[in-house]
Amino acid sequence: MEPRDYAERAESATLPRGDEERFSGWGVMGLPFRSGHILAARRFPASSVGPGYTSVWHRSPNGDWTFYSNAPPLQSCNRYFGAQVEGFVQTEIAVQWPGPRSLHISLPDARFEWRSAISATAVTRALNLIGSVMPDAMWKNNHVLGLMAPIAGSLLQAGRVSMHGRAPNGQSFIANPLRVWTIDRAKAALSGEEFGPPGPVSPQAKLGDFIIPQRGIFVIGRAFFEPYDPALHLATATRSGSEITA
Repeated sequence: MEPRDYAERAESATLPRGDEERFSGWGVMGLPFRSGHILAARRFPASSVGPGYTSVWHRSPNGDWTFYSNAPPLQSCNRYFGAQVEGFVQTEIAVQWPGPRSLHISLPDARFEWRSAISATAVTRALNLIGSVMPDAMWKNNHVLGLMAPIAGSLLQAGRVSMHGRAPNGQSFIANPLRVWTIDRAKAALSGEEFGPPGPVSPQAKLGDFIIPQRGIFVIGRAFFEPYDPALHLATATRSGSEITA
């Protein structure tokens, strides 16, 4: 199956079992550009905190993050990452698959266009084979994920990657990239500004303990977050302190 096939199948996916706040779908873990821009995307048709949603993350060269989503922040990624996000915009997000390995994401109101060519390599095929036979319990074991992450990052030539840790708003998380591919060719522009060629940034970017790969990585996967507790976690949608409620 091709990335488009998995993405289309994910539209009817059910939530994984568990008591955590859970999400299932696909995403671009991160895609850095040599200019200093960074992009990421999440498409979670299955969500335990609201209807399915799509989110696009953008970091400008000066380090400021803006999250775009077609759902309110309470039901989107800002629920967990808001403390390190400068801006949030709720807007229409269009996702198209012109080909089995071609992804096009656009935000008409923001004049944003992003096209990616997704590739399979000997490394991604090997990682996908290993992932397909891993027991479910291993995918939720922090010790196992802690051993897997540096190996996967090295093999993918993506720098450091993380599969568990703590998000900026304080919730612990587990990320399960069940299938992976690389993105080595991409074009993006925002309000007429082109981002230039993909490539690593220095220093490597992170949001809380979630580390943005130094190479474009497309995944089919799921995520688990600790349920919101007002005694332990921040209730902020952005760094400026816009509050959200559980």
